[in-house]
Amino acid sequence: MLQTPHPLPSPLPVTNDHSRLRLLAGSANVPLAEEIARYLGVDLGPIVRKRFSDGELYVQIQESVRGCDVYLLQPTCHPVNDHLMELLIMIDACRRASARQITAVIPYYGYARADRKTAGREAITAKLVANLITGAGASRILAMDLHVAQIQAYFDIPFDHVYASNVLQQYIVSKGLRDFVVVSPDVGGVARARAFAKKLNDAPLAIIDKRRQGHNVAEVLNIIGDVAGKTAILVDDMIDTGGTMTEGARLLMEQGAQSVYACATHAVLSGRAPEILAESVFTEVVVTNTIPVPPVKHFPQLKILSVANVIGEAIWRVHEDSSVSSMFR
Repeated sequence: MLQTPHPLPSPLPVTNDHSRLRLLAGSANVPLAEEIARYLGVDLGPIVRKRFSDGELYVQIQESVRGCDVYLLQPTCHPVNDHLMELLIMIDACRRASARQITAVIPYYGYARADRKTAGREAITAKLVANLITGAGASRILAMDLHVAQIQAYFDIPFDHVYASNVLQQYIVSKGLRDFVVVSPDVGGVARARAFAKKLNDAPLAIIDKRRQGHNVAEVLNIIGDVAGKTAILVDDMIDTGGTMTEGARLLMEQGAQSVYACATHAVLSGRAPEILAESVFTEVVVTNTIPVPPVKHFPQLKILSVANVIGEAIWRVHEDSSVSSMFR
């Protein structure tokens, strides 16, 4: 079910001392880390992870990283708190082992949905997590498809933001779809959907107007734009409970769409999401492997694409002091 995208251009000419590049993986997504290691032509560094009887985590790096540029790959997905804490411990271990630079590679940045106060006495967890990672000793961040781009500003260290859009767009093009419209599931995602549509030969854009009743609960009201007789491509950064996407797809079909595809970077798929999506009207639900999707959460319409080449190329360019943004022009 996992599909690797067309390879990116060969890595840039070697100018740095790559014997000092170290790639280490937390427990959150080892298969993705192994793919990235193959792309870079390096081995994953040996690391021991244990859990004490009271639940505390223990991490030990089992090779010298003194004077090295260390890249720690760890999405903060379910169980979020454990994986976040493991990342912080790995950063601290590398800092105390005298690593020259520590880059936290976070394919999925958890706690990102609370990026501002929308009511009194709320925490801004996206900023809190940024403070924790910086305080642990990270030198820079490499993350993919943040929930909102402003999270980059919560860090006072260099931040490289990369995107899965090229991988998703290549797949959509390979389907040979004709007369399609890119749809944003809400007003907040319009910029993301517009950028996605622009790369698909300036495809038309539609917006689903919804009013949220509470966390993980959304009421879809109407569609702004013409979808009748077209293939609709719903674009979002993540699919969590599946409710927003499923209701949006149902409304699109009611408004005359021929078929509906979902494209999202992060397959959170919490709770009954796989069952809900399996029973939906989607032709395909296309996601990436920033978060591992265990077989028990697979369903017939699910298509998983690999972003290992994108993240691997970004790591290489960071290490080479080359442009990362030029990958997406």
